[in-house]
Amino acid sequence: MKQPFKDDVYQGFKETNQYFEGWYFKHVASDGQTILSVIPGISKSKKDPHAFIQVFLVDRRGTKPSLQTDYVRFPIDQFQAEKDRFEVRIGENLFSKERISLTLLGNRIPIQGELTFSSMVTLPRTAYEPSIMGPFAYLPLMECYHGVVSMNHSIQGTLTIHQQSISFNQGKGYIEKDYGRSFPSAYVWIQANHFSEDQASLFFSYATIPYLGLKFSGLICNWYFKGQHTRFATYNFSSIQETIVSPQQVKYVLKQGRNELTIDAQVNEVVSLPSPKNGQMNQTIKEGLSGLVQVRFTQAGKVKFEGQSFHAGIEIMKGKKHHE
Repeated sequence: MKQPFKDDVYQGFKETNQYFEGWYFKHVASDGQTILSVIPGISKSKKDPHAFIQVFLVDRRGTKPSLQTDYVRFPIDQFQAEKDRFEVRIGENLFSKERISLTLLGNRIPIQGELTFSSMVTLPRTAYEPSIMGPFAYLPLMECYHGVVSMNHSIQGTLTIHQQSISFNQGKGYIEKDYGRSFPSAYVWIQANHFSEDQASLFFSYATIPYLGLKFSGLICNWYFKGQHTRFATYNFSSIQETIVSPQQVKYVLKQGRNELTIDAQVNEVVSLPSPKNGQMNQTIKEGLSGLVQVRFTQAGKVKFEGQSFHAGIEIMKGKKHHE
């Protein structure tokens, strides 16, 4: 039984085949020169069951930005999870809402150290909206469920990466997760929390959702500004007024009641990362961690926020029929 109200907790105890679950941790150093994404997860398939830790590193300290990725495999019995809280161990590595501890030595990107998190911006939860997916979180047999663990938080700690000590003190972080069988065949995903206003954070996803032989376009977006969450979603009858989708740029204008949100995202460097299909990590997505996102938020025609975020996470996966 899935736990919509506790979707950060591991959901896959009873799953035995064609199932994946993964958490996405993004860390940006306070100087913006180091961006580290770490994705711990599990792939339950009869062909290739294993646990994994994906790493995506952007290093801007040199004359040219360096992008590196790694996919570290573990025997599936090295994956351990608590039932009542979000705490996952993979080998010597620990992941929770409060901290991560990494010992990834002898790999393409050797990392060791611990980071702790504080001042988390979590989503409000109600019976109608137990998670970012709203009432869709209650539906069984969906191919992919999504959760936002923290829209924004502060980081403390130091990691040794490539034998160099890198401080993440006063850095910014973000945590989300996915679980189910497969990623959507077509989607746009945007995450940004490096606006000039420290209290601003954005999560956006627009995907082609298959369900029981049918397909529909599903929108979920949360805009957080100065302590207020504004939700734009299919389930609260939000509409998309304008759409532009190209390989390097997307633009959406969302409307919900008197609220309007304009998102203009530009992708910079991207890398290929493994993604799930029927539980197996044998597909590929392209992700950027250094995107630029422009946001304009109005209420009843009055501009409440207008600004841009650097270091944005952006994925643009266009299927044969996508949102154009």
